[in-house]
Amino acid sequence: MAEDMSGIKKGLEGVVAGETKICFLDGIRGKLLYRGYDINDLAKYSTFEEVAYLLIYSKLPTKNELEEFSVQLKAERKVSQDVVEFLKQAPKNSHPMDVLRTAVSMLALNDKETANISIEATIRKGIRLTAQIPMILAYFHRIKEGREFVEPKTDLSHAANFLYMMFGKIPTKEEERIFDICLILHAEHELNASTFSARETASTLSDLHSAIVTAIGTLKGPLHGGANEQVLRLLQKIGSVHAVDGYIRDALARKEKIMGFGHRIYKTMDPRAAILKGIAKELCEKTGNSNLFEMSVKIEQLMKESKNLHPNVDFYSASVYHSLGFPTDFFTPIFVLSRVVGWSAHVLEQLADNRIIRPIAIYTGEMDKQYVPIEGR
Repeated sequence: MAEDMSGIKKGLEGVVAGETKICFLDGIRGKLLYRGYDINDLAKYSTFEEVAYLLIYSKLPTKNELEEFSVQLKAERKVSQDVVEFLKQAPKNSHPMDVLRTAVSMLALNDKETANISIEATIRKGIRLTAQIPMILAYFHRIKEGREFVEPKTDLSHAANFLYMMFGKIPTKEEERIFDICLILHAEHELNASTFSARETASTLSDLHSAIVTAIGTLKGPLHGGANEQVLRLLQKIGSVHAVDGYIRDALARKEKIMGFGHRIYKTMDPRAAILKGIAKELCEKTGNSNLFEMSVKIEQLMKESKNLHPNVDFYSASVYHSLGFPTDFFTPIFVLSRVVGWSAHVLEQLADNRIIRPIAIYTGEMDKQYVPIEGR
């Protein structure tokens, strides 16, 4: 062993990797701030468009600024024909995250500013991607369902337009508001795995599209964004409230990980999960999915008693997205639809004061081995 390994932090746990003005987390008190604003206030009073503006421009917009920003977003609701053709040709059983990752990479081929990494161009590209990603997902969903595309409407909000393009009908005000809150809650979360990977890509002075593709690939994993899909599959596998106790206790005895619980930062309930729990209760009751919510509450109680673990954002979002009608494999892509603004904000922050991110590793292999020519092996 070349060096003392006592300083190693597996998974970089507790390692400070940089400074940020974008997001503040307090894992002890369960506090989350975007640019200084409490997530509870943003979820109660704000809109996704306003939060996107806040994250990208570092301040809440005036009425005129918000209107102009919303017009910009709506004007970018278009994707090139080659991307549409790719979506049609992609295997229908493909995971939407795989399709989205490739489609975003293709968007870079037709963006005249792809190679321009100035702050101004990166903001424009971030707005474009925020508008284009929902279209890609909605188009692919319609293709999988064997239905005609639903083209975007410029008189609908970001949340309402996506629901309209996915399901072919104008959502109710309640559905629009619920989904808008979901987008707000998923928009940003400090140096999580996907955001860190986006910043690392940007630190090489690569372009925004490359950083977002990197982040999508990272978010796909079940230990990150993919956990929400696993939560619903768990609920469906358990089947009823009466089966929860035996199933969870047996799973814990086998040392199986229960998705949607525990967090590297939060030692109490994730504040986003607390908001989603309230939404899930009301929505599940209205859509005939009360069983999902009741199972979720029972699982939460058992995990608290058995492991002192609290639900994270993935746990109750699964029931919410299911009750809104989304296919399970679209849960994580919805995460991308929102988090693209957080990733863009972090890329902008990285570029504003950049140094390439390059940690070191402790070598633990053999030393000074003698090379033997292939004839003598």
